[in-house]
Amino acid sequence: MNLTPKQLRILQLIRDWRVRHGYSPTMQELADEIGVSKVTVFEHVEALIKKGALIREPNKARSLSIADGVAVPDEDRPTRFPLVGRIAAGYPIEKIEDRDEVDIAELLAQGRGAEDSTFALQVEGDSMRDEGILDGDFVIVERRQVANNGDRVVALLPDGSTTLKTFYKEDDHIRLQPANPDFEPIRVKYCQIQGTVRGVVRRY
Repeated sequence: MNLTPKQLRILQLIRDWRVRHGYSPTMQELADEIGVSKVTVFEHVEALIKKGALIREPNKARSLSIADGVAVPDEDRPTRFPLVGRIAAGYPIEKIEDRDEVDIAELLAQGRGAEDSTFALQVEGDSMRDEGILDGDFVIVERRQVANNGDRVVALLPDGSTTLKTFYKEDDHIRLQPANPDFEPIRVKYCQIQGTVRGVVRRY
């Protein structure tokens, strides 16, 4: 897909904004980030929609999203992931949003390029210890809304807290299973899956 530098920057901003906030930026917020007029941003967005890179839901605010199958690279740092907060691997904690990043190239000798749906969380607690996920580790998470039994998931609980556990759908409830006998499973009727763990990064 042939994109101008500003069009690529707009895609990167929309991707990162949606990861951090759960919704897309407004035209004015995009304009402020890039340093151009709102009219110029609107023209770039329309061009991106015509190219099939962006999708916009009609008559709905903050509805811009990256089209399926469109990867948005970070050309300057291809192994950089947005760090969107910390995740409890002990007892649930309230979700926090940070404007920070994890650069895998700084943590490992080599890494893969990030897909637009991938982000990083830093683990707090040791309830997933026996799965090799330790306090202070970084988990690389693929944003997904569904999970299969046995997946390690980031789950948003009904009380608004988030936790990292292994997912099991049982007869009348969901069991979020720790990997440490010192912790009890979390059982809920419903939780929102925010992503599944794709990898663990540890810095020594």
